[in-house]
Amino acid sequence: MSKTQAAEGKTTWRGQIAQFAAIVACVFIAKGAIAEPFYVPSGSMEPTLLIGDALVASKFPYGYGAASLPIQITLPETGRLFGDTPKRGDVVVFRWPGDRSQAWVKRVVGLPGDRIQMRQGQLFINNRAASLRPDGTGEAEDDRGFSEKANRYIETLPNGVEHAIYKVRDNGRLDNTPEVTVPPGMLFVLGDNRDNSADSRVAVRDGGVGLLPIDNLIGRADAVVGSWDMGMRSQPVWTWLAGLRFDRFFTSVR
Repeated sequence: MSKTQAAEGKTTWRGQIAQFAAIVACVFIAKGAIAEPFYVPSGSMEPTLLIGDALVASKFPYGYGAASLPIQITLPETGRLFGDTPKRGDVVVFRWPGDRSQAWVKRVVGLPGDRIQMRQGQLFINNRAASLRPDGTGEAEDDRGFSEKANRYIETLPNGVEHAIYKVRDNGRLDNTPEVTVPPGMLFVLGDNRDNSADSRVAVRDGGVGLLPIDNLIGRADAVVGSWDMGMRSQPVWTWLAGLRFDRFFTSVR
């Protein structure tokens, strides 16, 4: 092999490595700055999100912080770049305060300064009730794959945002809570499956979210891009395609 051929081979090899590195960098930047996919492992956000949904969280609505990175590394908290506060009713993906390697999803109902309370299963924001309109029944699935009948309601927040929630039982253990004033830099979040959600009604030490630091936000859940019924795992492999929920593919999260 001539020196010219060897030089050309080395140049091609270096070019391929540079191209691969550029692709990896573009993917990393896209996941870190634009959007990132997440998988829903629990039924705490039913009926809005189902176990087995794959969703995309947009990162730009709330700005960027350490929690926005696609890999978790320990960085000093210095606030958020281009930060913005979520709106009431936004469905957000965030780093769980109890273990920042875990990504959770809940709905924002309380902003800094809001007074939040549950009274007999109804949400009150600043002493104003979020209205509930009966909307039939549904099936609430738990993390073990068991389902039970749930009453479905349309909840309307004081800012006019409407979304569906489930109530499995009356007088649930989280149906009555003390009034909490949301401190600066914090959010109050709830799961839409109100009787099966460890959210801001439950302290971190007890496995819940507690008051959520805004710095823990990853992004806003905007769309379900795919969905598969996890109950199909117990069935023969050749039947698994039947578990795809095509009606949920590329649907918006509300």
